[in-house]
Amino acid sequence: MQDFISAIILGILEGLTEFLPVSSTGHLILAGDLLNFEGDAATTFKIVIQLGAVMAVLILYWNRYMDILKNLATLNFKLPNKLNAIHMVLAMIPALVVYLLFNDFIKSVLFGSAPVLISLILGGILMIVASRVKRSVTAEETDNISYKQALGIGLFQCLALWPGFSRSGATISGGMLLGTSQKAAADFTFIISVPVMLGATVLDMYDSRELLTADNLLLFLIGFVTAFIVAMIAVVTFLNLIKRLKLEWFAYYRFALAAVFYFFVIR
Repeated sequence: MQDFISAIILGILEGLTEFLPVSSTGHLILAGDLLNFEGDAATTFKIVIQLGAVMAVLILYWNRYMDILKNLATLNFKLPNKLNAIHMVLAMIPALVVYLLFNDFIKSVLFGSAPVLISLILGGILMIVASRVKRSVTAEETDNISYKQALGIGLFQCLALWPGFSRSGATISGGMLLGTSQKAAADFTFIISVPVMLGATVLDMYDSRELLTADNLLLFLIGFVTAFIVAMIAVVTFLNLIKRLKLEWFAYYRFALAAVFYFFVIR
Protein backbone atom coordinates (compact mmCIF):
# COMPACT_ATOMS: atom_id res chain seq x y z
CA MET A 1 0.00 0.00 0.00
CA GLN A 2 2.84 2.37 0.86
CA ASP A 3 4.36 1.85 -2.58
CA PHE A 4 1.07 2.82 -4.27
CA ILE A 5 0.84 5.99 -2.18
CA SER A 6 4.44 6.78 -3.09
CA ALA A 7 3.59 6.15 -6.76
CA ILE A 8 0.76 8.70 -6.64
CA ILE A 9 2.90 11.29 -4.83
CA LEU A 10 5.80 10.87 -7.27
CA GLY A 11 3.42 10.91 -10.25
CA ILE A 12 2.00 14.24 -9.06
CA LEU A 13 5.50 15.60 -8.53
CA GLU A 14 6.58 14.50 -12.00
CA GLY A 15 3.56 16.04 -13.67
CA LEU A 16 3.91 19.32 -11.78
CA THR A 17 7.65 19.78 -12.15
CA GLU A 18 8.65 18.20 -15.48
CA PHE A 19 7.89 21.36 -17.43
CA LEU A 20 8.53 23.92 -14.71
CA PRO A 21 12.10 25.26 -14.37
CA VAL A 22 12.59 23.55 -11.01
CA SER A 23 13.86 20.08 -12.09
CA SER A 24 11.53 17.10 -11.99
CA THR A 25 14.42 14.64 -11.69
CA GLY A 26 15.78 16.55 -8.71
CA HIS A 27 12.38 16.51 -7.02
CA LEU A 28 11.95 12.79 -7.66
CA ILE A 29 15.38 11.98 -6.24
CA LEU A 30 14.79 14.06 -3.11
CA ALA A 31 11.23 12.77 -2.66
CA GLY A 32 12.37 9.20 -3.24
CA ASP A 33 14.86 9.59 -0.40
CA LEU A 34 12.16 10.92 1.93
CA LEU A 35 9.70 8.15 1.01
CA ASN A 36 12.35 5.42 1.06
CA PHE A 37 11.21 4.63 -2.46
CA GLU A 38 14.54 3.45 -3.82
CA GLY A 39 16.17 0.59 -5.66
CA ASP A 40 16.16 -0.63 -9.26
CA ALA A 41 12.36 -0.85 -9.51
CA ALA A 42 12.02 2.70 -8.17
CA THR A 43 14.54 3.96 -10.73
CA THR A 44 12.59 2.29 -13.55
CA PHE A 45 9.34 3.70 -12.14
CA LYS A 46 10.74 7.24 -12.39
CA ILE A 47 11.57 6.59 -16.04
CA VAL A 48 8.07 5.28 -16.80
CA ILE A 49 6.26 8.26 -15.28
CA GLN A 50 8.37 10.64 -17.37
CA LEU A 51 6.74 8.99 -20.38
CA GLY A 52 3.35 10.02 -18.98
CA ALA A 53 4.45 13.66 -18.91
CA VAL A 54 5.82 13.35 -22.46
CA MET A 55 2.50 12.06 -23.77
CA ALA A 56 0.69 15.03 -22.22
CA VAL A 57 2.83 17.51 -24.19
CA LEU A 58 2.51 15.43 -27.37
CA ILE A 59 -1.27 15.76 -27.19
CA LEU A 60 -1.23 19.47 -26.32
CA TYR A 61 1.15 20.31 -29.19
CA TRP A 62 -0.20 17.74 -31.64
CA ASN A 63 -0.99 20.22 -34.42
CA ARG A 64 2.46 21.81 -34.17
CA TYR A 65 4.16 18.41 -34.48
CA MET A 66 1.99 17.50 -37.46
CA ASP A 67 3.06 20.71 -39.22
CA ILE A 68 6.73 19.93 -38.56
CA LEU A 69 6.34 16.36 -39.83
CA LYS A 70 4.50 17.61 -42.91
CA ASN A 71 7.33 20.01 -43.71
CA LEU A 72 9.85 17.23 -43.10
CA ALA A 73 8.03 14.88 -45.46
CA THR A 74 8.07 17.48 -48.24
CA LEU A 75 11.62 18.65 -47.41
CA ASN A 76 10.21 22.15 -47.05
CA PHE A 77 12.68 23.71 -44.61
CA LYS A 78 12.79 27.24 -45.97
CA LEU A 79 9.43 28.57 -44.93
CA PRO A 80 9.80 32.15 -43.64
CA ASN A 81 9.19 32.64 -39.92
CA LYS A 82 8.32 29.00 -39.34
CA LEU A 83 9.65 26.50 -36.84
CA ASN A 84 10.71 23.33 -38.66
CA ALA A 85 12.55 20.02 -38.25
CA ILE A 86 15.99 21.62 -38.55
CA HIS A 87 15.32 23.70 -35.43
CA MET A 88 14.38 20.51 -33.62
CA VAL A 89 17.47 18.59 -34.73
CA LEU A 90 19.84 21.43 -33.89
CA ALA A 91 18.32 21.71 -30.40
CA MET A 92 18.56 17.96 -29.74
CA ILE A 93 22.00 16.99 -31.06
CA PRO A 94 24.23 18.52 -28.32
CA ALA A 95 22.44 16.84 -25.39
CA LEU A 96 22.24 13.54 -27.28
CA VAL A 97 26.00 13.53 -27.88
CA VAL A 98 26.80 14.41 -24.24
CA TYR A 99 24.31 11.79 -23.00
CA LEU A 100 25.87 9.03 -25.08
CA LEU A 101 29.41 9.98 -24.05
CA PHE A 102 28.86 10.57 -20.33
CA ASN A 103 25.74 8.58 -19.41
CA ASP A 104 27.56 6.20 -17.05
CA PHE A 105 29.30 9.08 -15.27
CA ILE A 106 26.07 11.04 -14.93
CA LYS A 107 24.16 8.12 -13.39
CA SER A 108 26.96 7.00 -11.09
CA VAL A 109 28.09 10.42 -9.82
CA LEU A 110 25.33 13.00 -10.27
CA PHE A 111 22.24 11.02 -9.22
CA GLY A 112 22.27 11.77 -5.50
CA SER A 113 20.86 14.26 -3.02
CA ALA A 114 24.04 16.32 -2.62
CA PRO A 115 24.69 16.82 -6.37
CA VAL A 116 21.00 17.70 -6.84
CA LEU A 117 21.14 20.42 -4.18
CA ILE A 118 24.22 21.93 -5.83
CA SER A 119 22.61 21.94 -9.28
CA LEU A 120 19.39 23.44 -7.90
CA ILE A 121 21.43 26.42 -6.71
CA LEU A 122 23.55 26.73 -9.86
CA GLY A 123 20.49 26.45 -12.09
CA GLY A 124 18.74 29.12 -10.04
CA ILE A 125 21.69 31.47 -10.46
CA LEU A 126 21.57 30.95 -14.24
CA MET A 127 17.86 31.78 -14.26
CA ILE A 128 18.41 35.00 -12.30
CA VAL A 129 21.19 36.04 -14.69
CA ALA A 130 18.94 35.32 -17.69
CA SER A 131 16.14 37.38 -16.15
CA ARG A 132 18.29 40.41 -15.35
CA VAL A 133 20.76 40.67 -18.24
CA LYS A 134 19.74 43.36 -20.69
CA ARG A 135 19.52 42.00 -24.22
CA SER A 136 17.95 42.69 -27.58
CA VAL A 137 15.00 40.38 -28.19
CA THR A 138 15.01 39.11 -31.78
CA ALA A 139 12.47 36.30 -31.40
CA GLU A 140 9.22 37.34 -29.74
CA GLU A 141 7.44 34.18 -30.93
CA THR A 142 8.59 30.60 -31.35
CA ASP A 143 8.41 30.82 -35.14
CA ASN A 144 10.94 33.68 -35.06
CA ILE A 145 13.68 31.55 -33.46
CA SER A 146 16.70 31.22 -35.75
CA TYR A 147 18.76 28.11 -36.42
CA LYS A 148 21.65 29.66 -34.49
CA GLN A 149 19.42 30.28 -31.47
CA ALA A 150 18.04 26.72 -31.70
CA LEU A 151 21.57 25.28 -31.60
CA GLY A 152 22.50 27.58 -28.71
CA ILE A 153 19.44 26.45 -26.77
CA GLY A 154 20.49 22.87 -27.48
CA LEU A 155 23.89 23.56 -25.94
CA PHE A 156 22.26 24.96 -22.80
CA GLN A 157 20.09 21.85 -22.68
CA CYS A 158 23.24 19.81 -21.98
CA LEU A 159 23.26 21.34 -18.48
CA ALA A 160 19.99 19.53 -17.77
CA LEU A 161 21.75 16.17 -17.88
CA TRP A 162 22.88 17.08 -14.36
CA PRO A 163 19.82 16.16 -12.24
CA GLY A 164 18.46 19.20 -10.47
CA PHE A 165 19.54 21.69 -13.10
CA SER A 166 16.20 21.49 -14.92
CA ARG A 167 15.86 21.06 -18.66
CA SER A 168 13.23 23.77 -18.99
CA GLY A 169 15.18 26.09 -16.68
CA ALA A 170 18.36 25.64 -18.71
CA THR A 171 16.73 25.99 -22.13
CA ILE A 172 14.49 28.92 -21.23
CA SER A 173 17.45 30.73 -19.63
CA GLY A 174 19.60 29.92 -22.65
CA GLY A 175 16.95 31.13 -25.06
CA MET A 176 16.56 34.42 -23.21
CA LEU A 177 20.32 34.99 -23.13
CA LEU A 178 20.41 34.30 -26.87
CA GLY A 179 17.70 36.83 -27.68
CA THR A 180 14.34 35.08 -27.45
CA SER A 181 11.45 36.27 -25.34
CA GLN A 182 10.70 34.30 -22.21
CA LYS A 183 7.43 33.01 -23.69
CA ALA A 184 9.06 31.96 -26.99
CA ALA A 185 11.81 30.13 -25.10
CA ALA A 186 9.24 28.34 -22.92
CA ASP A 187 7.13 27.36 -25.91
CA PHE A 188 10.19 26.06 -27.77
CA THR A 189 11.25 24.14 -24.66
CA PHE A 190 7.93 22.30 -24.55
CA ILE A 191 8.04 21.52 -28.27
CA ILE A 192 11.55 20.00 -28.22
CA SER A 193 10.83 18.17 -24.97
CA VAL A 194 8.89 15.36 -26.64
CA PRO A 195 11.59 13.95 -28.97
CA VAL A 196 14.33 14.58 -26.38
CA MET A 197 12.49 12.97 -23.46
CA LEU A 198 10.94 10.24 -25.58
CA GLY A 199 14.35 9.19 -26.88
CA ALA A 200 15.96 9.26 -23.42
CA THR A 201 13.03 7.44 -21.84
CA VAL A 202 13.01 4.66 -24.45
CA LEU A 203 16.76 4.13 -24.04
CA ASP A 204 16.46 4.02 -20.25
CA MET A 205 13.48 1.66 -20.39
CA TYR A 206 15.39 -0.66 -22.71
CA ASP A 207 18.31 -0.71 -20.28
CA SER A 208 15.86 -1.55 -17.46
CA ARG A 209 13.66 -3.91 -19.47
CA GLU A 210 14.12 -6.82 -17.03
CA LEU A 211 12.28 -4.77 -14.36
CA LEU A 212 9.23 -4.12 -16.56
CA THR A 213 7.40 -7.13 -15.12
CA ALA A 214 3.77 -7.93 -14.37
CA ASP A 215 4.49 -7.58 -10.66
CA ASN A 216 5.35 -3.89 -11.14
CA LEU A 217 2.74 -3.16 -13.82
CA LEU A 218 0.04 -1.69 -11.55
CA LEU A 219 2.56 0.49 -9.71
CA PHE A 220 3.97 1.82 -12.98
CA LEU A 221 0.49 2.38 -14.43
CA ILE A 222 -0.64 4.43 -11.42
CA GLY A 223 2.41 6.67 -11.67
CA PHE A 224 2.10 6.99 -15.46
CA VAL A 225 -1.57 8.03 -15.41
CA THR A 226 -1.07 10.42 -12.49
CA ALA A 227 1.90 12.12 -14.19
CA PHE A 228 -0.02 12.36 -17.48
CA ILE A 229 -3.08 14.06 -15.97
CA VAL A 230 -1.12 16.46 -13.77
CA ALA A 231 1.28 17.35 -16.62
CA MET A 232 -1.64 18.26 -18.90
CA ILE A 233 -2.79 20.78 -16.31
CA ALA A 234 0.71 21.99 -15.43
CA VAL A 235 1.80 22.77 -19.01
CA VAL A 236 -1.25 24.93 -19.71
CA THR A 237 -0.88 26.66 -16.34
CA PHE A 238 2.83 27.31 -16.83
CA LEU A 239 2.30 28.86 -20.26
CA ASN A 240 -0.09 31.31 -18.63
CA LEU A 241 2.24 31.97 -15.68
CA ILE A 242 5.24 32.56 -17.90
CA LYS A 243 3.49 35.57 -19.40
CA ARG A 244 3.31 37.22 -15.97
CA LEU A 245 6.04 35.79 -13.73
CA LYS A 246 9.73 36.48 -14.11
CA LEU A 247 11.94 33.42 -14.40
CA GLU A 248 13.85 34.41 -11.27
CA TRP A 249 10.85 33.66 -9.03
CA PHE A 250 11.33 29.99 -9.83
CA ALA A 251 14.99 30.42 -8.90
CA TYR A 252 14.03 31.59 -5.41
CA TYR A 253 11.88 28.48 -5.00
CA ARG A 254 14.89 26.34 -5.97
CA PHE A 255 17.06 28.07 -3.36
CA ALA A 256 14.40 27.54 -0.69
CA LEU A 257 13.99 23.86 -1.59
CA ALA A 258 17.75 23.26 -1.47
CA ALA A 259 18.03 25.03 1.90
CA VAL A 260 15.10 23.17 3.49
CA PHE A 261 16.32 19.80 2.29
CA TYR A 262 19.90 20.47 3.38
CA PHE A 263 19.14 21.76 6.90
CA PHE A 264 16.23 19.46 7.76
CA VAL A 265 17.04 16.22 5.92
CA ILE A 266 20.72 15.81 5.07
CA ARG A 267 22.26 17.40 8.16
